[in-house]
Order: sequence, then structure tokens, then C-alpha cells
Amino acid sequence: MRFKRQSKPLAEFQFSSLTDVVMLLLIFFMITSQYVVQSGVKVKLPGSKTSEQLVPSEYIVTITKEGTYYIGSEVVAEPELEIKLKALREKDNEANLIIASDKDVAIEKVVLVIDAAKGSGFEKFTLQTDKTSGEKEK
Repeated sequence: MRFKRQSKPLAEFQFSSLTDVVMLLLIFFMITSQYVVQSGVKVKLPGSKTSEQLVPSEYIVTITKEGTYYIGSEVVAEPELEIKLKALREKDNEANLIIASDKDVAIEKVVLVIDAAKGSGFEKFTLQTDKTSGEKEK
């Protein structure tokens, strides 16, 4: 008995497997990318073993190695610091202030920013650090 063979070419391409691969790649890149708040001012942050992911905030005070204060990317003089922070505070009552200080800055400058933040009404602020592996830097 002879069986009849049907050898028709496949007329359509199945996109379901390609869609699955693209979706998995999209999920992979979304999970592995880090959403870290960076100000426009570059500083070497101090290290911390227990550094955590920052809560995103648009209010960032940066202190450079030279002792210059920045709110966002705007240079601010030391006497104006509390006034500018009060203006930010009036825009958003529940705002979180991030303080990013170079690791070589004197602690007095950081304390001055903390005092200005508390004086202007900020109840929440975060000191930004880099995660270290626990080894001493040379």
C-alpha cells in the first residue's frame, strides 16, 4: 500500500517564540539596570558596607572637595543655603533631601547642610554613599 505524502512548504512563520525571547530580554534588562539618582556634580562619595538604594528625589545638595555647595546643578553660597532649601521645602512638604558630599570634605560642612535642612523644615534627608566590599582603600 502506498501512502501519499504531502510535502507542502510552510507558508507562514510563527512569531510567538520570537515574541517570547524579546519579552524575556526586556524583563532581564529592566531588572538588571539600576535606577540611581545622580546629580550633575561629580564627587567621590564615602564608602559604606551597608549602603542601600536611594529613594529617588529631585532635591540633592552636593558638597564638592573644594567646599562648593550645589542644589541640583546650581551653585549656592553658604549664607543662602537655608533660604534656597526653604524655597524647595515650600514646593513639596514630603520631600526627601539627599546630601552627597565628597569623601574629603570636612564634617563641619556636612553638619552645616544638615542644620540648614532642619532649619528649613526638611524632616527626611539621606547621606549618599557608595557601597564598598569592606576592604580598606589604599
